[in-house]
Amino acid sequence: MNKKTYFIITLLLIMILLTGCLPGNDKYEFYRSAGFLSGIWHGWLAPLSLIISFFNENVHMYEINNTGFWYDFGFYMAIISGFGGLSLSRKKKKK
Repeated sequence: MNKKTYFIITLLLIMILLTGCLPGNDKYEFYRSAGFLSGIWHGWLAPLSLIISFFNENVHMYEINNTGFWYDFGFYMAIISGFGGLSLSRKKKKK
């Protein structure tokens, strides 16, 4: 197998492992809300959350039980930054 195949297999395994960290899994409650760091994490996982939410009604794009502004700030900061590592894979122009 070549490097591309290993990369795809590794990426799929990581995605499967991350499904336990998706919003809407009843981890957070009213008195134990998702905060800033959870917002960043859920923003990074937003594309995966969207795809899984089509097939599983318990998974959401956004954690309902959150701290408000700080969760929102982290969530949108992660989305605007390019979903975490996605921006690292873009090719740079050579001059």
